[in-house]
Amino acid sequence: MVQIAFQGEKGAFSEDAVIKLFGKDVDFLPCIRLRDVFQSVLEDRVQFAVVPVENSQAGSINETYDLLLTYPLNIFAEVVLRVSHCLMALPGENLAGIRMIYSHPQALAQCEEFLSQLNAEIMPTYDTAGSAKMIKERGLKQCAAIANRRAADIYGLEILVSQIETNVNNYTRFFAISKQKAKKVEKNKTSLVFAAQHVPGALYRILGIFATKNMNLTKLESRPSRSKPWEYVFYTDFEGHMDSEVYQEAIKELHQQAVFVKILGSYPQSE
Repeated sequence: MVQIAFQGEKGAFSEDAVIKLFGKDVDFLPCIRLRDVFQSVLEDRVQFAVVPVENSQAGSINETYDLLLTYPLNIFAEVVLRVSHCLMALPGENLAGIRMIYSHPQALAQCEEFLSQLNAEIMPTYDTAGSAKMIKERGLKQCAAIANRRAADIYGLEILVSQIETNVNNYTRFFAISKQKAKKVEKNKTSLVFAAQHVPGALYRILGIFATKNMNLTKLESRPSRSKPWEYVFYTDFEGHMDSEVYQEAIKELHQQAVFVKILGSYPQSE
């Protein structure tokens, strides 16, 4: 049975992403920290792991991008998951009596409009489903968690309000990561990270490489390099596979212009 790690407890959205990518007939390894997820793949305790990358409303999960840069692993697949949040509490609780709400910071950000209408303290935690589990195990009264509907079923909580996300078009993109490389399919995507020279026009010249090769960039985002203050690396996605000759030529030119390049992986493009 294939072993797959994810961050969070049973019932987390990351577990839903695992199921969407690999099906239910897998051996799940829940991890508390995102770093633990990456480490489990590096140490061969699992063949694959699934991690959140970005949300259509709250933006990128910066820790994931930093870990993709740090660890020598490949992006093996991507999946986009529709995310709908529910407010849940112990049986017998009601919305007016809730004084504390727990959830992952991303979930809290995605439900900001709903939360602003409540007279409750907001407490970030490491996981959505983990918040539901904590309320159940500790018997926390006047407390609620934001998680998905399946977490309420798993931990025996009652849903007070459903679909509390600010935007109904709320999607999260996940990567499957592995030591393996994905096989080329009809529609592919490639992710890489590069650092430009700290001189005028450096980024312009690099982006010109992609333009002249007719490469369709689907993402370009900067992150602090963490090696020097005020210097940045750029995470880039483009449509296509690294095996194609035109992309090999582009990467060769990129190496000539950039001070650092790391290919994060070529993988099947999510529908």
